[in-house]
Amino acid sequence: MKVLKHLFDNNRNWADKIIETDPGFFTLLSKQQNPDYLWIGCSDSRVPANQVIGLMPGKLFVHRNIANLVIHTDLSCLSVIQFAVDVLKVKHIIVCGHYGCGGIKAAMDNNQHGLIDNWLRHVKDVYRIHEDKFDLDQSENEKHKLLCELNVVEQVNNICHTTIVQNAWEAGQELVVHGWVYDLEIGLLKDLNACISSREEERNKFHEKEIINSYV
Repeated sequence: MKVLKHLFDNNRNWADKIIETDPGFFTLLSKQQNPDYLWIGCSDSRVPANQVIGLMPGKLFVHRNIANLVIHTDLSCLSVIQFAVDVLKVKHIIVCGHYGCGGIKAAMDNNQHGLIDNWLRHVKDVYRIHEDKFDLDQSENEKHKLLCELNVVEQVNNICHTTIVQNAWEAGQELVVHGWVYDLEIGLLKDLNACISSREEERNKFHEKEIINSYV
């Protein structure tokens, strides 16, 4: 039976290197989970969450799906958010999209892609809501990057409107929601100025369109 031996070899080499520098690392890691951050990102294999922000295992709670969406009917994503906020008491929720996202590109074309088209309807809705921000003079690459950014901001909005986050803020819990995008071509993150730390800030930024208008 083929068991992907090379991956087990990679695992052994990785574990040996960790133990060499910190002999008690895995013993301590196995006994506790106390991350300050929840990362909601895309499933794309080119965006490894821990490596992108330079954190070791145990420092980052992660949920990933196609096009980094936060949908109010997605019990998987909502369960992750609730566990992170209510149990782990994370202080930061980071929504991170990335340029070159295949999900975003698929949502922008008029082709059928199968079952995933139902999921990508949510990205198409972001495009429809903000269609006036797309100019005929823009290149396809520029439109793609803009939709990547607008999609992240929309997911930040969705997170802020969950009862999980609203209740945490109401209880005085320290919790900040961030919107970032990762540039595959240079390996760097971009802050989209979609940082929300309270119900009042959420109302001011989203109700007055402060964040969205920064893309006009």
